[in-house]
Amino acid sequence: MMMNTPQWRTGSTRRAFLSASAVTAVTAPLLTGVASADSGHGPGSGPGKPITRQRPDKDLRRLLREIDRGRIEDTVLRLTRFGTRHTLSDQTDPARGIGAATTWVYTQMQASAAASGGRMTVERQSFVQPVSPRIPAPTTITNVIATLRGDASPERVYVISGHLDSRVSDVMNATADAPGADDDASGVAVVMELARVFATRRTEGTLVFAVVAGEEQGLYGSAYMAAQMKAAGVDVQGMFSNDIVGASSAWDGTRPDPRTVRLFVEGVPTTETAAEASLRRSVGGENDGPSRQLGRFVEDVAQNESTEMDVRVIWRRDRYLRGSDHISFLQQGYPAARFTEPRENFNHEHQDIRVENGIQFGDLSQFVDFGYIARVAKVNGATLWSLAQGPGTPKNVTIDAAVLTNDTTLTWDRGTEADLAGYEVVWRETTAPDWTQVLDVGDVTSVTVDISKDNVQFGLRAVDGDGHRSPVAFPRVSS
Repeated sequence: MMMNTPQWRTGSTRRAFLSASAVTAVTAPLLTGVASADSGHGPGSGPGKPITRQRPDKDLRRLLREIDRGRIEDTVLRLTRFGTRHTLSDQTDPARGIGAATTWVYTQMQASAAASGGRMTVERQSFVQPVSPRIPAPTTITNVIATLRGDASPERVYVISGHLDSRVSDVMNATADAPGADDDASGVAVVMELARVFATRRTEGTLVFAVVAGEEQGLYGSAYMAAQMKAAGVDVQGMFSNDIVGASSAWDGTRPDPRTVRLFVEGVPTTETAAEASLRRSVGGENDGPSRQLGRFVEDVAQNESTEMDVRVIWRRDRYLRGSDHISFLQQGYPAARFTEPRENFNHEHQDIRVENGIQFGDLSQFVDFGYIARVAKVNGATLWSLAQGPGTPKNVTIDAAVLTNDTTLTWDRGTEADLAGYEVVWRETTAPDWTQVLDVGDVTSVTVDISKDNVQFGLRAVDGDGHRSPVAFPRVSS
């Protein structure tokens, strides 16, 4: 069921002052039974109302129903039959190795793009990686990238990826069978299935479906892709790596968890200067970097009956001793996160099955759960649709700390979306993990709320005429 569209206020001013009494006068339907600001009655006190989840609209529900478990299974099986997809494996053999796998993925992506009416384009992005600790000789690395250009706000870009390359335990062994069903044919299958489903649809923002290579040797494919996007000034407002998303349990005696996917998100961005990071921590924003807001957004839009999944957000960049392609985007200053299964089997993830002359030996179902992969695809699909169809994350949000006051003033730049309806201020107790209160402030670019900025964390999100909401932007301090 879709949320009711808010009744947005309009007027000539782009600024509002919202004391407890003023808010009651302007938005009385939202405040029935709510105590006055800072009345000491807990996090539900003051103007605003308790926050609720964004419900999937009918178009999103229809999209999710089109995600095909059987096609996902076929993709994973086909990828395992290339024998190995090691970055250093043969690039010219038509049947075995990274070259053959890349050609197959490119062909499949082109087939999906054919249904887009020209809105989706597919490219091979190739470069030569110089010698490095895991690259013994200059090696060509090729990413396959499908881009679905948005209609209304094409400058806003959202990326998902899976990595094509595979390995055995010896990361330098480029000839042994490395079918890589879980790591990471599962992630590639998610990306390819979503490219197929989205190709027939129009989106407001631009979506990028990337199958990258060189991950096991050092994140080289995604690093090149992210650097190219940064150099071109691409506004990537969210990126998700799908890496090892095939198994609902670790196969080590633990209880299966078929309805949970982990999402790793870092805190203070590493691209901030030392002074910026120090200031963010000093005002309590270490849990409010752009990637953590992205994680909260995923929980909001993708944890529901349509995906049949819980999203376990973990406040870390990645697991200990591990890293995936989202890190390449974080290093360029983009908000990014990593989806992965609930608990890995470290002993067997690189030793799935044996392949000889293109024939598979062993039961692949022992290593991946195709229904689980399909549900992870639904989580990704709900996230991408909600990001692309909603307004962009507000920019240049600041909180005024120039003078001592017991209220809070926020300012921001107005978005350019044609269907932008207005903005919502959100807040929570400083000890709360997620936003708890929301206040409709209308189509303005500045607001003063009669709640002390010393006591809670504030954020801002945009809303369009259909009720789609953006990720929250955490304010920087203006003094």
